[in-house]
Amino acid sequence: MKTNKSLLSLAVACGLMSASTTVNAAGFQLAEYSATGLGRAYAGEAAIADNASSQWRNPALLTYLEGTQVSVGAIYVDPNIDISGKSTYNPLPNYSRTYDANSEDFAHDAVIPNFYVSHKYNEKFAIGFALGTNYGMETDLGKEFAGANHGNEASIISMEANLNAAYQITDAVSVGGGLRYVQAEGSFGAVASSNSLMYKGDALKYMEGDDTAWGWQVGTVWQINEANRVGFSYKSEVDLTLEGYAKGRGFNRNDAEARKDGSMNLALPATAELATYHQLTDKVAVHTSINWTNWSSFKELVADFPNEASVSIKEENWKDNYRFAVGSTYQYNNKLQLRTGIAYDTSAVDEEFRTATIPETDRLWLSIGAGYQWSEQLSLDAGFTYIMAKDAKMHESDSKPLGADFFGGSFEGEVSGSIWLIGVQANYKF
Repeated sequence: MKTNKSLLSLAVACGLMSASTTVNAAGFQLAEYSATGLGRAYAGEAAIADNASSQWRNPALLTYLEGTQVSVGAIYVDPNIDISGKSTYNPLPNYSRTYDANSEDFAHDAVIPNFYVSHKYNEKFAIGFALGTNYGMETDLGKEFAGANHGNEASIISMEANLNAAYQITDAVSVGGGLRYVQAEGSFGAVASSNSLMYKGDALKYMEGDDTAWGWQVGTVWQINEANRVGFSYKSEVDLTLEGYAKGRGFNRNDAEARKDGSMNLALPATAELATYHQLTDKVAVHTSINWTNWSSFKELVADFPNEASVSIKEENWKDNYRFAVGSTYQYNNKLQLRTGIAYDTSAVDEEFRTATIPETDRLWLSIGAGYQWSEQLSLDAGFTYIMAKDAKMHESDSKPLGADFFGGSFEGEVSGSIWLIGVQANYKF
């Protein structure tokens, strides 16, 4: 089974400790790496060195962290995503039916944990270790969904470990880099609609597999003066081949449950961030970010089998995505810091290519948060975000002979919803 950058795309969730989650950034990307950044809508992350978690977005920030530091936390994700529409079924001459095609709250809630350690070896050199995730999601529209013949479930679990290092070249410039070890497993399923004249509820195409792979990241920070800083980071694409099996009428017409070995090629796209940090007064700072993700590399979903021809599952035709964020911090006193931010994620897919299993659309983030210095060594962070997903239309049709339309009809509908995020984090300095 080959997923040319997509299987993931409906996917389940990331989990460091077998947690699963939903997509909150574009495509199946996850932004939730720390509760500290959550409170400012992840604005300025590649330029802010709060604690050991900063290395996740820019390894060069390790040079700004004194001594040895540990950060551990988790973010709870509560998505509320609905789809409503119609399925039009006309497999035979003079036979045409239209059915309601609705699914409510079909993205699962989850907890996303994270863990970070940093150590400044000397005045110029620092190292770090990180555990978290950049990609994951789960959707389950149910077998009764009238458009299930185009896809009713998908998942991806991605876990990542980073080993990072940074060096201060001059008083103003630091650079950093790291190795990324990624483990992922994914699945995708489609079943014959309950309105189909044949094989009602039978698997049409189900695929699952897993793999591990290596990637890398680099970053730099420029301290323009005491009050202004610019950061840039880049994460490489990570190529996976999810080895597993496939089953369904689409692979074996005579037996929906017969399994066959296969693989899914899956690429986690490259990303980049340009961020700024500006200390306006002793108490007030503002920060900004522009993020880019190379989603245009995701063109189609394809299944591969040993000694057999590949099977095209679905065309995706995504485009690059951008995220814009502005945030602020206010140092209320020597113990309490308040944070806020706003961000806008652009959709990685146009209406003509949007699908129910990947209900990708624009999103607006509204965030607040706080940090409390409990003692000289211990600080606590909390963040809260409300994400509003823009209502978006979609249309799915595969009218080829014995294509998806034959097993339930074409689908046309609209996705709507929102997501709540709540995060907590503890940071300790040795």
